[in-house]
Amino acid sequence: MADIKQFVSNLQDFLEYKKEEGFQTLEVSSETLAALKPAPAQKPAPAQKPVVRSSAPRSAPSAAQTPQSSVRVTGKTLEAIAGQVRVCSACPLQASRKNTVPGEGNPNRPDIMFVGEGPGADEDIQGRPFVGAAGQLLDKMIEAMGYKREDVFIANIVKCRPPGNRVPLPEEMNACIPYLKAQIALIKPKIIVALGKTAVQGLLQEDVAITKFRGTWCKYEGIDLMPTYHPSFLLRSPSHKGESWADLKAVLARLGKEPPAKKV
Repeated sequence: MADIKQFVSNLQDFLEYKKEEGFQTLEVSSETLAALKPAPAQKPAPAQKPVVRSSAPRSAPSAAQTPQSSVRVTGKTLEAIAGQVRVCSACPLQASRKNTVPGEGNPNRPDIMFVGEGPGADEDIQGRPFVGAAGQLLDKMIEAMGYKREDVFIANIVKCRPPGNRVPLPEEMNACIPYLKAQIALIKPKIIVALGKTAVQGLLQEDVAITKFRGTWCKYEGIDLMPTYHPSFLLRSPSHKGESWADLKAVLARLGKEPPAKKV
């Protein structure tokens, strides 16, 4: 019975993860259904060696490999970039937005820059990143690391809310990424924390499974990048919070810091 409960729990986590990746349905082939039928008892297979992750950091693609955007960022300051974002019409997201969400926080070489997926309903109304339920959890994560929200910088791959909070389309990310790239060049964060699959895909131009890719050090424009779960995923699947905390502690360790002692 315990094995069945664990299987159900793992299946729920898997389905929640696929939902976070943007999947609405999952197709099951006849071969898979056949494979799920009880099989004759067999001798257990020999134990496999654990998979060891490569220590070599993965890097963002070169400019020649990155899809070109029609956007040319002319702003030389964060304020000027935000102004350009405010009137941007490079992709269809501009038609349904209430407010653009350029990002906010410490612009002067902060230890950490958090990059999420895109604005939600609350962010679209307020014009600020991560102010809804996921933002409240992110605030707690930041505080647990020993920082305040104003100590770090917070942004997203896209600056306008996708309708219904759906995952941004590749062409939408491609249109918007020059703004984020220009912001990163000005802010010069010591470490970037990519929150979720879409953030990793937007920055590294690599389609990944975040459950396997999280915790793997990468490079973006010469900056250390740590992929971890998006707070919205952690709200739906709190059993993964420990993994995310391990990623954030690795970030602190690279900065030469330790988490502050918990308040009694």
